[in-house]
Amino acid sequence: MKNTTKVVLAVVVTTAVAVPATAVAGGRLFEPRPTEAHSFVTGDTPSIADGVALGKNVAWYKSSGLGPSALNRAPGVSAEERYVPTDVFPGGELPEGVTLTEAQGINALMRIGENLERAGLSYDDVVSMRVFLQNPDGEDAMDFAGWNRAYRQFFANTNLATGETLDVQLGSASGEPMVVNAARPSRFALEIENLPVDGWLVEVEVDAVYDR
Repeated sequence: MKNTTKVVLAVVVTTAVAVPATAVAGGRLFEPRPTEAHSFVTGDTPSIADGVALGKNVAWYKSSGLGPSALNRAPGVSAEERYVPTDVFPGGELPEGVTLTEAQGINALMRIGENLERAGLSYDDVVSMRVFLQNPDGEDAMDFAGWNRAYRQFFANTNLATGETLDVQLGSASGEPMVVNAARPSRFALEIENLPVDGWLVEVEVDAVYDR
């Protein structure tokens, strides 16, 4: 049983088409056209959007909550180490500074990508995200920094003004992201006491929109 019972609200944001912070349509604050999704983004390199506006006729997809796959079958690994993606970290060995939450976050987001592909979508179609984080064994709090490093491997890793790809961190190192993607979903993250699968530190669900 984990020793943390508090629930922590982390952040909120999203992606698609950036619009001015104060846009007026028809005499009222911005309202999207029926088949459009608009993300409200502040700055050129934010990690998440301020929010997303969906038109009433937007076709959208909601994923189930997905955690990491049990890919690390090395003998003697812990329940948490079982979910280190060995296709990214051969032998389950983590480079300097990479945390279990970070590794599991990469694993979970790879599963999200597979889920989206089956629905005819991709990471850049994601407009909102909900993240549930459990504190690792022996820790008093969730590893939000590790999760954010995993997230930036797949989302919010371009400069919106220039289109330039940003370097992102993987543990203590930095370099090209795993997936180049300008999308900034609206997002919240919660620390919870226990996720439903023994060893999971990360569970994610997303909403994505179809092009119209």
